[in-house]
Amino acid sequence: MDVEDSLSENLSGEEPSVSDSESAVSSCSYEQFHLFDEGLGLVKLVEGEKVYDIIKRKFMMSFERLGVQASVVSIHKHVYLGVKEQARLNSFQIYAKAVENKCGGNANIKYSWFGGSKDDITKIVSYGFGLHEMSQNNGLYGSGVYLTPDSSPLESACNSPVDKDGLRHLLLTRVIMGKSEVVPIGSEQCQPSSEEFDSGMDNLQIPTKYIVWSTHMNTHTLPEYIVSFRAPPSLAGFVRTKRQPCEPTSPWMPFPVLISELSKFLPPQSVSLIRKHHEAHKERKISRNELIQRLRHLAGDRLLIAIIKSFRTKMAL
Repeated sequence: MDVEDSLSENLSGEEPSVSDSESAVSSCSYEQFHLFDEGLGLVKLVEGEKVYDIIKRKFMMSFERLGVQASVVSIHKHVYLGVKEQARLNSFQIYAKAVENKCGGNANIKYSWFGGSKDDITKIVSYGFGLHEMSQNNGLYGSGVYLTPDSSPLESACNSPVDKDGLRHLLLTRVIMGKSEVVPIGSEQCQPSSEEFDSGMDNLQIPTKYIVWSTHMNTHTLPEYIVSFRAPPSLAGFVRTKRQPCEPTSPWMPFPVLISELSKFLPPQSVSLIRKHHEAHKERKISRNELIQRLRHLAGDRLLIAIIKSFRTKMAL
């Protein structure tokens, strides 16, 4: 599996290519960052290196776009040099090849973020994901590890507490997505719904979460970089106020009619969940805004907008 194509495609677009795992080690500084134990196999990247600059630029752009003042302190690469580490890398490559063959030549490998404490992240680098990482995601989308796309580090940063040195830490990991399925809020899944799928997303068009099932979390992920940074104390507020593109805000389509139309496009499980959320709203258990947010997660903005526009067009005739 070639890191160059994956990192270049997901983090840099048309940026210059990045070297693969073996050659990247030779170009990096071997100075160990004092916050991390030397036994972790981390190599500190130097500002000015292609990989460092690509990751930092992508990271900073995402924060600045939302008005968040942040600064990158260091970026470390996890190198797979020991016997155990090489076995872990080889295992990831074998699974990537298997998913590639299954999916017609594209394993759909992406870069994604995971936020946690410094201790959490060092344990993941050493041993992989575990029950602790699964427990902190509140189980909204089933049993697994929730990652955020490479374009959305802020969402993961909200789960990264400040350490004793005033730093937060994010893990940038490769993940084999294969073919993804939509996972509705409230799902109790712990594995793909069928052999057709390999992973989950909250929204296939504009995903904000990648769901890696507990059965796949240490075969389909490969931790590669740790980004240490400084940011404001409260980041959750920036995520809550983030503007979503093309939000369906029309109040003129009755929910029962909307649900009826959605049933023509969505699987019965999703429609059933939408009806439950609607009943919860009528019983004043959830707010209208919360109902709309759950509806958007289940149906996706593109479908909702299309249905609402079609309804308004018919009403205008």
